[in-house]
Amino acid sequence: MPHPILEWHNVDARTFREQIVPGNRPAVLRGLVAAWPAVAAGRESAQAMAQYLSGLEQGGPVPILTAPASIGGRFFYQDDLRGPNFQRRQAPLSAGIAALLAHLVDPDPPAIYLEAAEVRECLPTFANAQRLELLDASVAPRIWIGNAVTVQTHYDLYSNIACVVCGRRRFSLFPPEQLPNLYPSSLDVTLAGVPVSMVRLDRPDYARYPRFRLALEHLQVAELGPGDALFIPYAWWHHVESLTAFNVLVNYWWNDTPLPLSPMDSLLHATFALRGLPLEQRLVWRALFDYYAFRTSGDPLAHLPPTLRGLMGAQDAQALQTVRALLLRSLGGS
Repeated sequence: MPHPILEWHNVDARTFREQIVPGNRPAVLRGLVAAWPAVAAGRESAQAMAQYLSGLEQGGPVPILTAPASIGGRFFYQDDLRGPNFQRRQAPLSAGIAALLAHLVDPDPPAIYLEAAEVRECLPTFANAQRLELLDASVAPRIWIGNAVTVQTHYDLYSNIACVVCGRRRFSLFPPEQLPNLYPSSLDVTLAGVPVSMVRLDRPDYARYPRFRLALEHLQVAELGPGDALFIPYAWWHHVESLTAFNVLVNYWWNDTPLPLSPMDSLLHATFALRGLPLEQRLVWRALFDYYAFRTSGDPLAHLPPTLRGLMGAQDAQALQTVRALLLRSLGGS
């Protein structure tokens, strides 16, 4: 049986920052955005929700995923794994909403999903009426609109608050340390920019993915309705099921620690550089990464005076420019 996700009520910004975020655990925030006008429209009907959003639309096209009914609403790879089982295109938000309404009572509809559209571009006045007081106003919202579709288990390299505006969604979460038991896809052959688990949550193939049983021991699940929200900590795996024929979600991604270089790019680079080495050499490099990058023994430069710390002791713009130049020269083979 999955574990329930801890629920909070009447959460304010101080409680969120001082109690919920430091715990680094998922949290259901019941009724967090229940006062939003959009939530009121969503509670009324799909048509009222669609009318509310269409009345605010002013921006350009948004990403839309479509697939035939045969995929059962599950966006994933094709059976031969040579590509996704859906098509992605750009279209006006109103066109995507109209397609959803056209199939609202269809017993076997095609899968339709408006994916991570930037609210400030397509619905520029939406955020004025729908404020999330837990976060700084600079954190930009994104909107997701679709029918009964499933987003495969994946992780994002951000913290996340996902707010259900219309319909119902089920979230299934795994902690980051379950990575080996979730059988991730490649770092670069992805469905939407990040790796996904290759295991179906509803019908796991234990013969092919035996360690997934271990991941299930850590599974946390929550079902959210209009006005509810979920805090998903940095890099937690999450599987999202939209349970009704018309669903709207607004989410906020942020990272309190801005990064000068991409860790994902560094991981891909390191994988290419080290994977062909014999085991004894890979172990040496693991120790070096632990010491210098992950600081498992504390500050690796603490015993050195500043004049001997070089680029590893510098954090200014000049040091970053020098590191980038070194990387370009290395990757260019010169």
